[in-house]
Amino acid sequence: MDCYKIVIIGGGPAGLAAAISAKQAGVDDILILERDDRLGGILNQCIHNGFGLHTFKEELTGPEYAARFIERVKELGITYCLHTMVIDISEDKVITAVSEKEGLRHIKAEAIVLAMGCRERPRGALNIPGYRPAGIYNAGTAQRLVNIEGYMPGKEVVILGSGDIGLIMARRLTLEGAKVKVVAEIMPYSGGLKRNIVQCLDDFGIPLKLSHTVVDIKGRERVEAVTIAQVDENRQPVPGTEETYTCDTLLLSVGLIPENELSEKIHVNLDARTNGPVVNESFETSVPGVFACGNVLHVHDLVDFVSEEAKAAGIRAAEYVQREASGEKTSPAQPEKVLTIVPQEGINYTVPKYIHPDKVKDAMKIRFRVKQIYENAAIRVYVDGEPMMRKKKRIFAPGEMEEITLGRKELEQIKGKKELMMFTHRTRKMWKYMKMHLRCGDKFIKTWQIKHLI
Repeated sequence: MDCYKIVIIGGGPAGLAAAISAKQAGVDDILILERDDRLGGILNQCIHNGFGLHTFKEELTGPEYAARFIERVKELGITYCLHTMVIDISEDKVITAVSEKEGLRHIKAEAIVLAMGCRERPRGALNIPGYRPAGIYNAGTAQRLVNIEGYMPGKEVVILGSGDIGLIMARRLTLEGAKVKVVAEIMPYSGGLKRNIVQCLDDFGIPLKLSHTVVDIKGRERVEAVTIAQVDENRQPVPGTEETYTCDTLLLSVGLIPENELSEKIHVNLDARTNGPVVNESFETSVPGVFACGNVLHVHDLVDFVSEEAKAAGIRAAEYVQREASGEKTSPAQPEKVLTIVPQEGINYTVPKYIHPDKVKDAMKIRFRVKQIYENAAIRVYVDGEPMMRKKKRIFAPGEMEEITLGRKELEQIKGKKELMMFTHRTRKMWKYMKMHLRCGDKFIKTWQIKHLI
């Protein structure tokens, strides 16, 4: 059986950044397992620019961004295995993997970093009526076909979903000579970045129809036409609003799902909102010595944020291994020293889910997404019912990751506290919730105090 200090599952942007930071933190015995034929993950097919503005302060394509990390991995002498699929992880951190060259192999790890990324939501999850003709693709599959295989999926295209991949493929297919007739989005807002809406749709005159979805697909052998309709507040089609577009291709850009089958095998606790592992401030899961980062943790909008989180996860994994080697066993956290982060009115989820304030050295970030678009709003943070901080912004949108930073001052404030709650802008609903649920010591906060806090 092979043995390594740290095994990183996934050789995409998260896995590469985690491996580099763990190596630089003093751990030499590191292995990256990648199921594809090259390192870099999804970045290899993202030939558009826009990557690296935060990390490298310049604009790069996906392959260029990945190449910088791959080059560094090779310079540091980090071991990696391609064409290697991990099929199981046991509770004692024994990884079972299979590859064409080596067959079945078992690898013992002292720490594991989960960096498997995410996959696209399939058509079967959408319940679209109609036949199953050729010409229906996930947007990511179409991206790979065009950018890597050199194959055009179609000439007349309708896109369902306004996620970033769908928006980018609308532009890519247009540049390759296809006619993108419409992008339909079931939500009343786009799931992609604002810059992609402008650069990929507006600049090419491609219409975006919000609160619309596909209700019928025509054609038996090949897609011939797609019918879309407006939906109501319950996302149900409104009769009489149907529009039919002749086309030969339907692209689906309807959400990403973290690849957490392996996480379930090792019994990692998963967050129902993100479908990713529940982690603490060190990106450590509920299983000691198992860390998670990147899109397997929660779906990101920018790869720069993936790399930033993965770098922190790699450092923490290295620290865990070094503590184990020194004989310093990590004692279970005492309940009174764990602060739980609770997303409330308007907040969809937060990462991390809980914090050990005593273990944070200087500062830490809490990343989150809102549930809908909020204009001229503020994010308000309360600790055990007491206001701590707020972040004002002209627009909060679900398609963009948000963050707040807890500095030394805030970290001192939360020591010994039990609950950190995050709300969006002031609403009557929020006021009622706080009046009913917030406590100050053992007594409910009085009405006048609530008004003062808000």
